[in-house]
Amino acid sequence: MSRTTFDLLVVGDANPDVIVSGSPRHPAFGQREQLVPAAGLVLGGSGAITAYGAARLGLRTAFAGRVGDDPAGAFVLDALRGGGVDVSACVVDPAVPTAMTVVLVDGDDRAILTAPGCLDRLAATDVPPALLERAAHVHVSSYFLQPLLAEGLAGLFGLARAAGASTSLDTNDDPAGRWAGLADVLPVTDVLLPNENEAVAIANAVAGPVVDVEHAVKELAARGTLPVVKRGERGALALTDGELVEVPARPATVVDAVGAGDSFNAGLLAALLRGLPLRQSMSVAVTCGTLSTRAAGGTAAQPTWEEATP
Repeated sequence: MSRTTFDLLVVGDANPDVIVSGSPRHPAFGQREQLVPAAGLVLGGSGAITAYGAARLGLRTAFAGRVGDDPAGAFVLDALRGGGVDVSACVVDPAVPTAMTVVLVDGDDRAILTAPGCLDRLAATDVPPALLERAAHVHVSSYFLQPLLAEGLAGLFGLARAAGASTSLDTNDDPAGRWAGLADVLPVTDVLLPNENEAVAIANAVAGPVVDVEHAVKELAARGTLPVVKRGERGALALTDGELVEVPARPATVVDAVGAGDSFNAGLLAALLRGLPLRQSMSVAVTCGTLSTRAAGGTAAQPTWEEATP
């Protein structure tokens, strides 16, 4: 019998997103009211969106994070449960509110405003060791928004790998612009999932000046990880066994790109955990990211496995 209860354990951020579509580039202050085409309250957070997408793709998925003991936290947990994600390991913090994000969308671009709430209280020690031992893969999101988790991540990934799990990391953006602390994490990260800008920034931080994304993936791969880079309209790029692997994007009419990278993560992990080769897994990931842009919010249009692999 397999030791695993879960195909995937996601550790990271979860919060409600208020998505404002058709936002003006420069909202008018001075108590002026401006009308926009649409707005919605949806599940947000890179980790939560990845977990939700993975469950929709058929993976047995658990999520470990931290929310406040408030209506926003209840919304997040209910949404994840409704998507088939096990949230029994989530910490409900009575002292600090749930993180909240407002996303101002203008075409395929967006501005993201986040009140961190309890995000910076999530620690590696919040993840039960018994849960690590029951997961085939452990994915962590939003490294730079969760400093306590970041501080203990190398140890957490080390424990996961010792238990037989593989690991992945999507750092997301660093609001401070320092990109520090990853030198010890990359060697215990099986798959690194940055976008192009993040790949270059991380490589600059760990290896010195990097001029382009291809140089960046080579430097990152030299640190012991498999970098799979999300490139938006240009698809995806990876480096494995010294060879660059490129997968083109699919044509799409984008309604909302919020969470597309997280849906890419879910697709890649679902494919790799099913034993598909890297190039085919990247193709599934690109498809998942593309299809997720069909509707507003990060989870509304996430595909099933059958939709992602026609």
